[in-house]
Amino acid sequence: MMGHGGLDVTFEGPAAGLRCDFRLLPVQQCIRCSPPHSPAGLCFTRPVSASQAGPTSHGRPRYADGRSGHGDVMETYADLVAAEDVLLFVNAAITSTAQREFRSDAHEQRMSLDFLHEYVRVNYRELYAATLALDINDHNAARIIQRLLVTAGEADPGQKRAEGRLIAARLAVLPPQRVYRIFAELRRAKVNNRRTRAIVRDWLAGRRDPAFDAVKYRAGLKTAVRHAHLPVADELGDFLFAPRARTRYTHALLETRRRARYEQGALYELPYTVAEGFAARHGIPRAVFLERIAPRMTRLEQLRLQESARTHKAAVDTDLTRMPLTRLASYVLSLDLDVRAGRRAELTGALRAAARRIAGPYAGTWGRVAAVLDDSFSAYGSGQKRRRPLAVALACHFLLAELAGSYVPLWTSGRADALLVHPYGHTPLGMRILDALDHAPERLVIVSDGWDNAPPGLAGEVLRVWRTRLDPQRRTHVVHLNPVYDADSFDVRRLAPSVPTAGVRDAGDLPALVELAQFAEGRTGLAELRAYLDEKVKIFTGNAT
Repeated sequence: MMGHGGLDVTFEGPAAGLRCDFRLLPVQQCIRCSPPHSPAGLCFTRPVSASQAGPTSHGRPRYADGRSGHGDVMETYADLVAAEDVLLFVNAAITSTAQREFRSDAHEQRMSLDFLHEYVRVNYRELYAATLALDINDHNAARIIQRLLVTAGEADPGQKRAEGRLIAARLAVLPPQRVYRIFAELRRAKVNNRRTRAIVRDWLAGRRDPAFDAVKYRAGLKTAVRHAHLPVADELGDFLFAPRARTRYTHALLETRRRARYEQGALYELPYTVAEGFAARHGIPRAVFLERIAPRMTRLEQLRLQESARTHKAAVDTDLTRMPLTRLASYVLSLDLDVRAGRRAELTGALRAAARRIAGPYAGTWGRVAAVLDDSFSAYGSGQKRRRPLAVALACHFLLAELAGSYVPLWTSGRADALLVHPYGHTPLGMRILDALDHAPERLVIVSDGWDNAPPGLAGEVLRVWRTRLDPQRRTHVVHLNPVYDADSFDVRRLAPSVPTAGVRDAGDLPALVELAQFAEGRTGLAELRAYLDEKVKIFTGNAT
């Protein structure tokens, strides 16, 4: 195969067996999955020792067959592609929920994500399963679990045992409604082998109160019990499958659910989502219902219903300081600017408290930090993910302020008041990056969708010159966090090959993502990535030594 400059380059075969050779584009793919290269371009050399490597990227020698390594450790071209593929999938699994984004519709997102899942599952099944131990979003975690169980026949006994531990650990932290949807999907796919039934049985056995699930997730529980052929207690069985067979239940919650059909007072002892339907049936005024049901709401339900309560003049007290940081940022951005200004002390205090919880013992340990934060018009997101990119940027802003010893935030719009940011204008990332580098930070964090357009491409050129000419010793650690999945490229959009890019959906994951970004930077390869994932899996499944 002809490589760069007419050099005859031989590559090992693809890492797996899909009938798709889009990865075998030698120069373009090497540029994407290898360490950053000098402006002179890509160069293949004869094998040399690390001490003789000369000015290659990070001192890593490059071989004529596409291998690279330090000393006796070598990585084939296929290893580099494998590491790149897995990192690409992780970025997608963190950012994409198959919903509409600013520049792509839901169909494009879904098709792109489906291809990535299938591609990585077929090519790298063990690594595909291991991503369950990372901070991927619940949507993709559910898809991974479902696909692993549907294709269990493709795994050997060792893989099945490892997958089983990961699936059990991930199901334990997923929201119950999401788990019940997974079980329903498995039923529709007619997956009902012994392993699947055991997973369903063990998860249900670990639920704290089966009666609570029977009331709040009745349809999901019925589907799971039927599909896995599980026995249920007589009273619970009657509640699920023959609700009118009993005139009274001994379990207090089941009896409350029965009485709520006839008594208004009983519905206030039920979970909010169940009680809401009964309130509508009984014609209870919204303000009265919200005030009386408030003690039964979860924290996120209280946050989500804040504005509804204000509209109906209902007194629903919520401790905003206990809310998750990114969710709280989304709530703040949903408020009008004058409301934010009027509640400045309350909202700012809550955001700082949430950020301090995440920073924990690492508060103030990051030294001098500068951040370029995208509040351009594209940060609006879409109708399905309204203001989500901007909410991530706002949450990262408050978290970085806690992690940093000294902190300089720079919004693309030029605003200085973070609490009043809103999506507006172009994306002059290049200019803001120049402003940030003027402060000589130890860390530069860029939170943006990567669509640099004022002028186009300036950010990438600034970062290239900075890294290759002005800071080749890497005194400033630069990382780009992107909250938006680009369906066309099967990845989050990158600013420059020399700058690591990681997907981000929740600001709470920022410290871990900065750590993961080292693999995208090209300083480490597949062996280090496997070791990193193995350690994450051990911790996640409770087997850390």
